[in-house]
Amino acid sequence: MGNTHSSGGKGSGSSGTNSPSKSKTEGTVDPKQGQQPGQQARGMTRTASGADIQDRSQTQFQPVEKLGRILVKKCEEQHGIQGITGDIFARYVFPKYPDLGLKLFRYLRFLSHAKTEHLGLVAFRQQCEKFLALLDDSIILESYVRMFGDLSEEQLIKPENLKNLLRTCYNLAMAHYSDGPQTCLLLNRTLDSVVQSCFFSKESLSPGYICRWLENNVPRLVPPIHKYCVHALSTSHRTIIDSSMASNSETVISVSAINAGEASYGLELQTPILEKTNPFSKDLTSGGGRLPGGGAAGAGTSEPGKPLTDEERERLKNQQPLLPLSEAWLLAGSLPPLYSKPQSVPAPINPHSANLTSHVFLAKLLSLVPSHWTSLYDSRLDGSGTNRFLHHVLGYRGPNLVLFRCEDDLLFCVANPNEWRETHLYIGDEGACCLQLLPKFQMLEKKPKSLYLNTHIRGYPKGLRAGSDPRKPILIVDEHFERLEYRSLLHKILSIEVWGCGNQQLRDVQLDIKKWAIKEAERQRTVKMTAADWMDHPDRYLLELGGRQNYNNSST
Repeated sequence: MGNTHSSGGKGSGSSGTNSPSKSKTEGTVDPKQGQQPGQQARGMTRTASGADIQDRSQTQFQPVEKLGRILVKKCEEQHGIQGITGDIFARYVFPKYPDLGLKLFRYLRFLSHAKTEHLGLVAFRQQCEKFLALLDDSIILESYVRMFGDLSEEQLIKPENLKNLLRTCYNLAMAHYSDGPQTCLLLNRTLDSVVQSCFFSKESLSPGYICRWLENNVPRLVPPIHKYCVHALSTSHRTIIDSSMASNSETVISVSAINAGEASYGLELQTPILEKTNPFSKDLTSGGGRLPGGGAAGAGTSEPGKPLTDEERERLKNQQPLLPLSEAWLLAGSLPPLYSKPQSVPAPINPHSANLTSHVFLAKLLSLVPSHWTSLYDSRLDGSGTNRFLHHVLGYRGPNLVLFRCEDDLLFCVANPNEWRETHLYIGDEGACCLQLLPKFQMLEKKPKSLYLNTHIRGYPKGLRAGSDPRKPILIVDEHFERLEYRSLLHKILSIEVWGCGNQQLRDVQLDIKKWAIKEAERQRTVKMTAADWMDHPDRYLLELGGRQNYNNSST
């Protein structure tokens, strides 16, 4: 009896229930609470999804566990510390972006309330698991806004904090550009326009306000940085190779696979490839080609090392491309995705061909084929005026961007998701936008049926307009495309540029339409008329009024 009572006391003390209840629910109790392995396996087989839950709980954050152990080993070898320091974390997890690695480690350490400069393995794993488990876009955005802040008790964000965040997003996007890493000479001007518009002469703002502003104006700029951080935390344990991993063939294969597809996590999607200008074309002012990101080559400047004169500065200012790479990156991050949609891979003609595998592989790597923006019209090269604008823009049946550069460093953009056509009605589907890029960035309006173009229909306003209210449009361009009205103020238009954001097929269709129009005009010019047609032709009466009474009389 004593032995039986003792055994029952142990069972009740460990589970808090009687023996039948214990045997029924024993398989679902945590193994750490004294459960035998045989009992756990026998209990988990009673539920169809029990094994799946167990496998996910053990393997969900396995890469983080491996990464933490590797970093602890590295830190112990180099610093003699049982933990993970910020420099080790940034060096091995973010080798190309150490500043981003230091800020992320500082943020993880701040969340863990650590009192030391390093993080223990358990604390590091817990914070990384919480960070990787973030799914809400608003929470992710707020996390990065706070991460680039001062992490003080007030948790206020300063203008330089937001500028550093935007600069990091730009560097990530340009590092995975299809043509290789790109720089932009006008990057500071672009970033300052965004920061100035957000803070509006304020010295500091709350993270919540900045998050709401970013969501309303540039919703697609920050998400790529989170993709990169998740990718780095999930795969860095494969790329960190030390002496103990040198003989591991599986690790070497994983490293080569990651290096081959390093740009396959979508960072380059939102940055379109801008069509390069012809290096042999004549420049209006100097005969030099454009430099990527701003400026021009061979601009007739003074010798290297000498300061620029006022005339040379003005010439360089006028030669700046209307859409540098930093502005294209900003537009792609603020406009709807249809303007920077990646190109699709054509389907194989024969589904049983041997190349079907390669087509499937390319379809999975669509992020490696970003959109290409084609230059449809540039008033500095193609000539200014209404006729030149219509000649180069009409017939393009895809999304496009019209940029107006005006006096006082004003730059506006009208985004049209459809084809431009002359009509007395307002056009534009979902995705029609009107923005100001300089001197400060702001989304003026984003509504359908807000674009208007009319140059010949009588009784209706002439010119180009943007704004959903016909009585008070936001932007008004006159019928000669010489002046732009914004907020009841007229500004002289210095240059106009139009970019096509569709695929190459849309551009080819537009060029075919132009060729057909030219051939049709030539055909009508050489129409043969009979004598009977000439007797009633209006040109005959005009010639007679000019004194050629017997113009068609062969006897004279």
